[in-house]
Amino acid sequence: MRSVVGELGQVVRHSMFIDGRFADFDADTVDVENPANEEIVAQVPDGGAMHADAAVEAARRAFCAWSARPAIERAQMVRGLAEAIRADAARLAALITAEQGKPISQARGEVDAAVTFLCHAAEEARRISGDIVASDNRSEEIQIRRHPYGVVVALTAWNYPLALAARKIGPALVAGNTVVLLGHEITPLSGLAVAELADKVGFPPGVLNVLTGKGPVVGQRLVEHPDTSLITMTGSTRAGKEIFRTAADRIKVVRLELGGKAPFIVMEDSDVDAAVSAAIAARFANCGQICTCNERMYLHRDIADQFLEKFVSAARALSIGDPMEDCDLGPKVSKVEVTKVAEIIQRSIVEGATVHLEGGPLTDGAHGKGHWMSPTVLEVSDNGNAAMQEEVFGPVATAMRVDDFDQAIAFANDTSFGLSAYLFTASHRRLMEAPSRLKFGELYLNRSNGEAVQGFHTGWGLSGVGGEDGAYGFDGYLRKQTTYMKWE
Repeated sequence: MRSVVGELGQVVRHSMFIDGRFADFDADTVDVENPANEEIVAQVPDGGAMHADAAVEAARRAFCAWSARPAIERAQMVRGLAEAIRADAARLAALITAEQGKPISQARGEVDAAVTFLCHAAEEARRISGDIVASDNRSEEIQIRRHPYGVVVALTAWNYPLALAARKIGPALVAGNTVVLLGHEITPLSGLAVAELADKVGFPPGVLNVLTGKGPVVGQRLVEHPDTSLITMTGSTRAGKEIFRTAADRIKVVRLELGGKAPFIVMEDSDVDAAVSAAIAARFANCGQICTCNERMYLHRDIADQFLEKFVSAARALSIGDPMEDCDLGPKVSKVEVTKVAEIIQRSIVEGATVHLEGGPLTDGAHGKGHWMSPTVLEVSDNGNAAMQEEVFGPVATAMRVDDFDQAIAFANDTSFGLSAYLFTASHRRLMEAPSRLKFGELYLNRSNGEAVQGFHTGWGLSGVGGEDGAYGFDGYLRKQTTYMKWE
């Protein structure tokens, strides 16, 4: 097979990976665009239902032999994939930047994260366990075992195409499932790179299949297919609702990591410099395209002016440039995404927002091509403002002043999302109260974002069901079976 990534600037036509082989499978092609300059960097198959069916059938056939292997053998192969990714880190980072737009330094971090996800999943192989429970009857015991589900469908978002693929396929494969992976149609190349390396490592045919195509076509068929047992998806709340509805017809297990609207609370007793630094990192990394991003800041009145002065200064100083070079902000992933964010900014201003730093779409000079935005900082007095209620997913920070901790908590919880929340305070009492009062699945207290692989990344409300990472995330790829064993 040809390399998944040729020399940057060279348009390469790629193939889907089904049942251990790369082939076009009679599909039309779609272009993959570099968001920094709008150049076409690759073409991939525009898959359809027939390709979804073929991939699921291959995964179904491979399941019995793969799940029968000792878990440690499966883990060794997953670890081999991690090492292959590590060895190919420079090429993969360039690929991520070319298709997604994040600065190369952040792309390298994503490659490192993918390796870490896979290695941690491999470590869980010897921790797959069950229970023996005392029976009420003589000469009987109750055994509870864990078994893989079967064919797992992994659907990933465009903001971290390689890391999210690794986050899902690692634990799914170590647990004994087979996988059909569909990356987002905007960023399909990272998934194909994983397939290429898995093929080199020697995964048996059908254990990992990688498709390209549109979610409403290929993804829809994968979710509704009678032979898929578990759906794990990271993406928008809108798409998550559609998947939930489709999966309901067959009562499939669904794990969804969806949108967020993270509050960032800064109290009067906080270290303001530390809070500003964390707020900048949590808002503008990956051009604000992270589900756990700082989406709305609640600042105690006593420190609000000081915080905003430092925050605006830091945001203004962020460098925007060629993402293949060192810079703070690369482009947004697409023109559609730029338009969406720009519309939210305008509606927020119409609804009364004050502009502390005027940013928005960039279209002149060096940024005449590509999907560029500069940082925007707004302040509002109404928690119902569009910028405080809708997921922005871009380089826009919005602040609101609060009188006290209780008001900050009330405003923070006034949302349908429940993924992440932040709190900066020196008060031990507030830190201890926060987990019971903030209605979010993941809290960052006196620090910026960035979850650990041994933790548990989970959302509440419209931010999803299930979760990823750690022992809790791994256990989600195993179902339980209870046996009542009587020997006399």
